[in-house]
Amino acid sequence: MVLITLVGKEQAQIGNRFYYIGPLTECRDCRLKGVCFNLEPGHKYEIVKLRDTEHDCELISEKVRVVEVAKVPTKVLIPKKYAIEGSVITYDDIDCGRLGCKNYEYCHPIGLKKGAKKTVVNNIGKIDCPEFDNLVLVELD
Repeated sequence: MVLITLVGKEQAQIGNRFYYIGPLTECRDCRLKGVCFNLEPGHKYEIVKLRDTEHDCELISEKVRVVEVAKVPTKVLIPKKYAIEGSVITYDDIDCGRLGCKNYEYCHPIGLKKGAKKTVVNNIGKIDCPEFDNLVLVELD
């Protein structure tokens, strides 16, 4: 699903990705806040199309550009028994504290909260994990 939003003119490039953290209180009186804040907090988005329209933004002191974005699925590690494409799971983070591990970002994905209901959209497969032997990498929507 493609959504319309605004990003800084310098960041407005096809393929750029960003996390939407949520609405800012400084923007509560802005006439464009409905366009800026129509994304889901805590999710990653990718710019898929640029539009020609630009607006002034008092918060960032530069122009913002209208863009079309698509939500990027979140890659996470989950136990193999839950990695069924199309199934809805209740996300639970992996109890691992190996900060230097190459898979750390998949055990502790940005923006994904414990207890969130998510759909498994793609089972990427088994990974090499030094702590656990039953984890697989999946994409959640």
